[in-house]
Amino acid sequence: MTHPVVSEVTARVVERSAETRAEYLRRIRATARHQIEQGGPARGRLACANLAHGFAAAEPEDKRALIGRAKPNVAIVSSYNDLLSAHQPYRDYPQALKHAIVRAGGIAQFAGGVPAMCDGITQGRDGMQLSLYSRDVIAMSAAIALSHDLFDGALMLGVCDKITPGLLIGALSFGHLPTVFVPAGPMTSGLPNSEKARVRQRYAEGKVGRAELLEAEAASYHSAGTCTFYGTANSNQLLMEVLGLHLPGSSFVNPGTPLRDALTAAAGRRIVELTRADPTPIGEIVDEKAIVNACVALLASGGSTNHTMHLVAIARAAGIALTWDDLSDLSAVVPLISRMYPNGEADVNHFHAAGGIAFLVRTLLEAGLLHDDVRTVAGRGLSGYTREPVLRGDDLSWQEGPATSLDLDVLRPASAPFTPDGGLQLLSGPLGRAVIKTSAVKPEHRVVSAPAVVFDDQHDFLAAFSAGTLDGRDFVAVIRYQGPAANGMPELHKLMPALGVLQDRGQRVAVVTDGRMSGASGKVPAAIHVTPEAALGGPLARVVDGDPITVDADGGLLDLHVDHDAFVRRPSTGRAPRGPEWAGTGRELFAAFRATVGSADTGASVFPGIIAPGQEVRVVQSA
Repeated sequence: MTHPVVSEVTARVVERSAETRAEYLRRIRATARHQIEQGGPARGRLACANLAHGFAAAEPEDKRALIGRAKPNVAIVSSYNDLLSAHQPYRDYPQALKHAIVRAGGIAQFAGGVPAMCDGITQGRDGMQLSLYSRDVIAMSAAIALSHDLFDGALMLGVCDKITPGLLIGALSFGHLPTVFVPAGPMTSGLPNSEKARVRQRYAEGKVGRAELLEAEAASYHSAGTCTFYGTANSNQLLMEVLGLHLPGSSFVNPGTPLRDALTAAAGRRIVELTRADPTPIGEIVDEKAIVNACVALLASGGSTNHTMHLVAIARAAGIALTWDDLSDLSAVVPLISRMYPNGEADVNHFHAAGGIAFLVRTLLEAGLLHDDVRTVAGRGLSGYTREPVLRGDDLSWQEGPATSLDLDVLRPASAPFTPDGGLQLLSGPLGRAVIKTSAVKPEHRVVSAPAVVFDDQHDFLAAFSAGTLDGRDFVAVIRYQGPAANGMPELHKLMPALGVLQDRGQRVAVVTDGRMSGASGKVPAAIHVTPEAALGGPLARVVDGDPITVDADGGLLDLHVDHDAFVRRPSTGRAPRGPEWAGTGRELFAAFRATVGSADTGASVFPGIIAPGQEVRVVQSA
């Protein structure tokens, strides 16, 4: 039986989305119906010159298949580059997938690549200001790849922070196509994440040098595959599986292993099956129940705060109106059942070994916290995702995953969780609305009342820390003009080692920002994604040094203890970067994004979402 709060949230999402979801389904069903009426693949309707362009470089056998209508043609869209460890394994996937697809009776073409940048590389650099925008660039790139009208299905190859959400948003714009997401898996465990964090903090204190820091970082990030901590990249993979877009149990299998190769081939075979007798379009899979399932899985696993924006944007792309209030209400009843760094000592490999997604899905289904009656690429029903893949010789099969956790320090049943709530809290008050991740914050640090220290740039905060001006006092660091419309909402994770040092010294500290803190948000309370943002006249623009602020993660409060009438009469102080300050490193190319991007709570997207007949298009934030 479904938990009453899950049922209530799902019902209101359905009701709120009625017009936009109906319009989305009308569009994709009309496209699919037209294709059926035409008697075959979309490429059969292309003029001869169009089709000839589409197969000019193909091998003779593939040309014959593309001219005919018997074989489904699958688009492969990839985020491969050899700069990023998570995407380097995709180098050999296209040929492997093509081989599997041909053997299954289809054909495939590499339709296009999408950009893939790394927050870990750009952390604290100007390039980070392009990171969030890259999600929508990736969505548009995926749509361009699919725009040639040659395809009957698609395979999406992507892993990390903005790449997977971008690919999904792009795929949903072609929601009539069956689509399977193909993961690449995490790197094997290296230096424990907690030890890496300890060295970072010692470096911030000046107790170790750059050589020691680099040695620790390199021992942690050491090979092909995703980083092993549970940040946005690995949250992406878990969510794709719970959305039913991965094959069961495929998310956290390491690259370069026989099982990984077998799962990749299986994805190629499966997409061919999905295009045939009973096509399963991605736009039908990603429905209201699937979106709620993704929210529950994010909360139960202690996943990335970035998904408070990504899930909203993904839902909008499918005509579904998801809000922060929905996430907050679910968080109150969804227990935290996983401890992965930064919420614990384990990494994703330990989580996978403890029972992984198969056990997580099983226990959440048993608790009534997930909807089983959804469509997936593996077939109907999320209960199919309690299975895990097994390779016996060359034969890949699926068997039921563990019925009990194999390591209760890492993964627990919903009946005996680490905490009774999901560790993600919505804050509201005079300073606006914000999100705070509490799963890694100790209870004694979850309420901080202290004077504000205000910075318009993260580097100014770090300079103040280095100068010692933040020592020996409690404070709430307000880091503003970091929102989507100000400078692209960069991740501010470089603040965490310094703040951790001060907290460990006994100071009571917290952060309030309209920027991001990433999936690696740690032990210091951080009210992030504050909306409306300072650059658009939000209250943060009027905060000055010394203003008393309370960050209350337990009570859901972001409070300012200043006379309201006096506060609203204050002029804005500080300012967002402009002109030459927002140029270089490619940033000037994204001026149109800054002018049109939506607010954090609506997905921080430049896309308006599905517009139902009679609705007004709104894409610009309002203060």
